Amino acid sequence: MGMAALMGSLAMIGLAEGAQPSRPNVIVFLADDMGIGDLSCYGGKQAPTPRIDRLASEGTRFTQYYSASPICSPSRCGIITGNYPARWNITSFLQTKKGNAGCEMADYLDPQAPTLPRAMKAAGYATAHIGKWHLGGGRDVTEAPKFAAYGYDEGVGTYESPEPHPDITATNWIWSNQDKVKRWNRTAFFVDQTLDFLDRHRGAPCFINLWPDDVHTPWVPDEVSDRKDLPKNFRPVLAELDKQVGRLLDGLKARGLEENTVVIFTSDNGALPTFGERSGIYRGSKLELWEGGIRMPFIIRWPGRVPAGRVNEQAVFCAEDLFPSICAVAGATVPREAKLDGVDISAVWRGNAAPQHGPIFWEYGRNDEFFKFGPDRSPSLAVRRDSWKLLMNPDGSKLALYDLATDPSEKHNLAATKPELARELSKLVLDWRATWPKR
Repeated sequence: MGMAALMGSLAMIGLAEGAQPSRPNVIVFLADDMGIGDLSCYGGKQAPTPRIDRLASEGTRFTQYYSASPICSPSRCGIITGNYPARWNITSFLQTKKGNAGCEMADYLDPQAPTLPRAMKAAGYATAHIGKWHLGGGRDVTEAPKFAAYGYDEGVGTYESPEPHPDITATNWIWSNQDKVKRWNRTAFFVDQTLDFLDRHRGAPCFINLWPDDVHTPWVPDEVSDRKDLPKNFRPVLAELDKQVGRLLDGLKARGLEENTVVIFTSDNGALPTFGERSGIYRGSKLELWEGGIRMPFIIRWPGRVPAGRVNEQAVFCAEDLFPSICAVAGATVPREAKLDGVDISAVWRGNAAPQHGPIFWEYGRNDEFFKFGPDRSPSLAVRRDSWKLLMNPDGSKLALYDLATDPSEKHNLAATKPELARELSKLVLDWRATWPKR
């Protein structure tokens, strides 16, 4: 090789080292207990959310996305594993060992489960979990696996994790006034940690779960707030979360990462309390399988790849679909041995027509003693197929059937007028229930 060719090759190597990876960064921003009616781009009136609205205007906003559960731990399990959380015995929020046993569930997510971060790491991604975990650790569960067991290079956890960060866990509880980072600054802290991780891994694409614990109660917007005034406190907490989404977007732009970063914004489950507005037009809340407990905001932005300014009201998909879809976007391979319940809907994110999704299943409330329920308790099983949604208890009681195409608020129970369809969907959800592992 001549000297000129050698110098040219070295220059190209240097350019490659300094250039951004061709594969996109992926950031999954998972708000906590955010109802679909909290965001002004979804018609919410609680407080303006201009930065999240900006995210929607620069990407695509979906109106028929579902979480895996109406409560935090199983909803997060669905995202991480691509499986229905019942497959891994995660049925409610993870708590004490006694409470976990009462809810008929494990003490932590089995590290043998397929995990999205492990698949991304195998594809060359730097991986981080930043924020609320709630899939094992805290209270008297001291043996929960560390973040590395699930495929994360780094973990910045809250109290409910195997590796709580000392700046936000000065005491043996979820938060306290002794924390170095105060309750009202926690989302900013998580955004700072996210941007720092990106700064320290400029040579590789990054996958980051950015999972703040806002807008979950308690709502503490500042040091002197009256914590009994819930509506007054909620609005500035929501405004602060919106502000931090703006900081994240601005931070990506300042670093030249805006064009090559996929940002997904959604919520783990519905709101509680709702003030009669936080679920939008939908019935129910967190802790319920009505639409208000599981139909969540979903916004995705990827400049030049995801259509900007679009609202997709046709595509129906769920949290379990994120695993295979993010892998498709990132060029990662779903492990051959993984038996995912989710399907790849990345083509829909890119603006293509939505294929018909198969049935989607949910469960919440295995017994009356250990499960907390919302103000409008739903049956414990549900299935959606096409526009039809059926809810029922395992013994066949409280049967309810709705056509969501004409009745998204679930006001008109059609089980009595469409008995054959009700029987068909009942069998479908009971057959699914029969596939659960024995505890």
